[in-house]
Amino acid sequence: MRKRGSIKELILKNKTEILQNEKALEKIEVKIDNRHAMK
Repeated sequence: MRKRGSIKELILKNKTEILQNEKALEKIEVKIDNRHAMK
């Protein structure tokens, strides 16, 4: 029973980390787009 709970926690952690990474990537992409628009 304990292992199952820890696996669920790990999956949740991974999901939140992936979401944070995606948001960070979006910000980087926007910065790159802004640079191209300026030129």
